[in-house]
Amino acid sequence: MKHFCLLAVGASLVFGLAAQADETVSGVSVVVNNDVITYGEIVDKVAPRVAMVARLYANDPQRFEEEARKVRAEQLDDLVERKLIMHEFITTGYATNVLEAFIDDLVKKNIQRDYYGDRARLVKTLEAEGQTYEMYRRQVREDFIVNYMAYQNVDEPRKILISPLKIEQYYKDHQDTYKEDDQVKLRIIVLSQPQEGFAGEAKKTADEVLSKIDGGVSFEEMAKIYSSGSKRTEGGEYGWIKRSDFKPELSDVAFSLKAGQHSGVIELPEACYIMLAEDTRPAHVKSLTEVRTDIERTLKSEEKARLHKQWIDRLKKKSFIEFY
Repeated sequence: MKHFCLLAVGASLVFGLAAQADETVSGVSVVVNNDVITYGEIVDKVAPRVAMVARLYANDPQRFEEEARKVRAEQLDDLVERKLIMHEFITTGYATNVLEAFIDDLVKKNIQRDYYGDRARLVKTLEAEGQTYEMYRRQVREDFIVNYMAYQNVDEPRKILISPLKIEQYYKDHQDTYKEDDQVKLRIIVLSQPQEGFAGEAKKTADEVLSKIDGGVSFEEMAKIYSSGSKRTEGGEYGWIKRSDFKPELSDVAFSLKAGQHSGVIELPEACYIMLAEDTRPAHVKSLTEVRTDIERTLKSEEKARLHKQWIDRLKKKSFIEFY
């Protein structure tokens, strides 16, 4: 019942709250230059996302309402942006017969890829979704144009250049981001306590395994034979771990080991464990070499967002936009 109520609130948000509740779905919500965005378009765009938010915040109506409002604002902004971009595309003379032929080819490729080359299958699918072939083609055309214009104005590689100096400065300003805690590279043999059987059975087996390891049998081989842990087939290899990755009873032992040293038998209620520290790595800050690619990716993403906003703001300044 609570979920239904949240969806009802979300529906009112989709339509612009109570003040607009008496408007028809086909009514005009926004005029962008010589084009319009209807309430129906907004509903189609927003409703599925509001339903998702309702599921996420089913027990928090206030948070749901806040997030639903954000969803509506974001999706409405996206619809306005698309209208602005389409208007720019048309008024700058990009629209040609060559484009239309290209879109027809693109649709054919989509049908070949997604519908086994069967146009009738596509039409039947669209009908089930309340759409027509013409609506589908128009959407393919619009998506292509929006992506093409974004590439020309934002995404084109020459527009997004990140200097080495900027990467180095970002690294210096975000040292805390690249701090690494103490780590140890572990192999673990897990011997689960039997649900049936005599007490101490797992400990007895663990002692025998430990004796073989001390006698020179490889830890990896013993793990593959005896371990009941999820990493058995990998020879008990867990890779590099932090203290927080395991419960204190195991982490305290693991981080007391030196490289190449194994533990004794660690007996806990659920299982007995034997651990081998293959290597250790003290807390440190990752080097610039290690994180350069990540920093460059972050800076490119930030620059792309800046250029996108700059572009859309420029389109808005020379456009007519009216909200109803």
